[in-house]
Amino acid sequence: MDASDEVDALVAAWRRERPDLDVTALEVLSRVTRLARHLDRDRRVAFAAHGLDPGEFDVLAALRRSGPPYQLPPRLLLAATLVTSGTMTSRVDRLAHQGLVERAEDPDDRRGVLVRLTPTGRHRVDAALAGLLDREERLLAGLSDQQQAGVADALRVVLAPLDTAGPEPAPAEGV
Repeated sequence: MDASDEVDALVAAWRRERPDLDVTALEVLSRVTRLARHLDRDRRVAFAAHGLDPGEFDVLAALRRSGPPYQLPPRLLLAATLVTSGTMTSRVDRLAHQGLVERAEDPDDRRGVLVRLTPTGRHRVDAALAGLLDREERLLAGLSDQQQAGVADALRVVLAPLDTAGPEPAPAEGV
């Protein structure tokens, strides 16, 4: 393949300026970083077309994926979305205000609540997901099905140990 991109130029510059360093990792990870920026932008556009931001979509999608009756306790929503409880409360409040979710008593825990997807919320998340998938399919249109599977497999190998390791501890003060 003769195509070149911005990463090729920056890798070549680093090889010229720092020939003592192996910059091979940049060839992969700088592309992943750039792709992540493009994906973030495309996702924001896809979700905004349905009146959502990415965080709101994450909550609605977690509820939708949970299957009928499309409800979860907040602790499972936290685990599914990797945000703080304060952030989750804010998101659920915004979604409830829009009529996309509702809070219900947890029949298994008198003190607990469940966050439940409303029919309007289900329609909204389904439409947003369809819009997202349309954009992402166009993004990958240059890859064959086999190439897409190969990229997915390679990224799985990189991500699996990171996902199971949990969050990295915050740096110590003054370091």
